Amino acid sequence: MVYKVIGLMSGSSLDGLDLAYVELQERASTNRQAPRTWGYELVKTACYPYPEEWRRRLAGATGLSAMEYQLLHVEYGRYLGERVLQFIEENGLHYRVQLIVSHGHTTFHDPARRMTAQLGDGAAIAAVTRINVVSDLRAMDVALGGQGAPIVPIGEMLLLPEFELFLNLGGIANVSRHGAGASGGEFLAFDVCPANRVLNTLAATAGMEYDKDGMLAAGGGVDLGLLDQLNALPYYAAPWPKSLANEFGTETVLPLVRQAMSTGLSTADALRTYVEHIAEQVERAVEQLCSSGCDAPLGRQEPGAAGANVAGPQAKLLVTGGGAHNAFLVDRLRARLGVEVVVPEAALVDYKEALIMALIGVLRWREENNVLASVTGATRDSIGGAVWIGQE
Repeated sequence: MVYKVIGLMSGSSLDGLDLAYVELQERASTNRQAPRTWGYELVKTACYPYPEEWRRRLAGATGLSAMEYQLLHVEYGRYLGERVLQFIEENGLHYRVQLIVSHGHTTFHDPARRMTAQLGDGAAIAAVTRINVVSDLRAMDVALGGQGAPIVPIGEMLLLPEFELFLNLGGIANVSRHGAGASGGEFLAFDVCPANRVLNTLAATAGMEYDKDGMLAAGGGVDLGLLDQLNALPYYAAPWPKSLANEFGTETVLPLVRQAMSTGLSTADALRTYVEHIAEQVERAVEQLCSSGCDAPLGRQEPGAAGANVAGPQAKLLVTGGGAHNAFLVDRLRARLGVEVVVPEAALVDYKEALIMALIGVLRWREENNVLASVTGATRDSIGGAVWIGQE
């Protein structure tokens, strides 16, 4: 059976709403021992930038009263439903969409107290579109003691089995590893560090929406004192499973950078330093994930020849998310990592998460596990998501 689904993703960088109309079909295997996989086609995609008012309202949601927050939850759900109808109209998808899967916009995330919250009322989306909806994808895992994040590894495992390592450079960077062989097929993953949310905020101090291709960062220098401060933050030494709330970037990381800028650090130097911080933390994360042995080894680097691989074959790392367009950041990753860094076609770079949300929703609809406890630390794998019947 082919499932025809729209996946919605709103990242913590607040750049806009990603929509992907995808067709998904489970692949048959002649080998009963082989893990199942899914085929996919990204048929239509779009990113609708948030108007400044919505960007401001989403950014300020955690400061609202309980009543104001719930009203925003419903209003944002209706906004999502309206954008879906716009997307259907613009792409001629009338009567083709069987399911909408909405990640929502994460606001509060406190898994230690078994709570996570995403704005965007699924009932409102279903009411506006008259299409069935799956939402609240993280809640069950958190209720089972998990981090609720990262949530995408189930899709990486089922849709992209040719890769062993994955890096998503969104508002928050997260890394995952398919441990086929070395760890009995378990998927391991965790949030690495804030990424685009911090980079974009720093670029705004120079009047730019973002640092295109990392050109401003490339012209700056690394402030070793600030880099040491950032790398010493306790989160980085904590073992996985672990996940980050948006506030770690805005309330912990950015104040350190701003303090350095207040004493003379330029925007270019701040961006350059933070790019190096991301690259160093990703390097550490990949080394940790492969410490028990990846299917392909990490390449060795000769002194003075950063990025030079003298051992092979290498493990392959698929890089997606908005940060994959930052050429300078990708270059720093290639220089530091002993793996083959692969940036795929633009559609997969930009819409991998929306694609995976669609698959997670299909698995929920089929009542199959769609969150991996090996990633989140929950007591078991789970079937996450609330279902809202929009059809009459």
